[in-house]
Amino acid sequence: MANGSRPFHAHIYFSEHDRIIAEALRTAFINNRPGVLFVGRMMESGVGPHPIAQYEVHFREEFRPSVIEAIEASGLRALVHPLTDDDLADHTALAHWIGEPLELDVTTLDPPGQNQGIPRFGKTDR
Repeated sequence: MANGSRPFHAHIYFSEHDRIIAEALRTAFINNRPGVLFVGRMMESGVGPHPIAQYEVHFREEFRPSVIEAIEASGLRALVHPLTDDDLADHTALAHWIGEPLELDVTTLDPPGQNQGIPRFGKTDR
């Protein structure tokens, strides 16, 4: 896969306080953000390694700057990371935080070589 075509995720976190902003950003990603392949449903509580409510956005690496710009403009907290065969590295060493980082539950992540996010990329929600 060409380097600019690598798959990426953004996990966009929200609370009741900023839910309206998160919904508006989600709608913008669905309706008019070039390069966004999939926008997940809003998860109302923590799921997997993510300790609080969030939703996923799937995109290819070449659209990373525009996705990051939109998230930063919203003021929401997010974790942006590639999808490789190392789920732990994706969520830690290879990750980019927007806003204050959260402590993730890394015990729920797939072992190297078994990243379940890769087959889901652009296709399904949790």
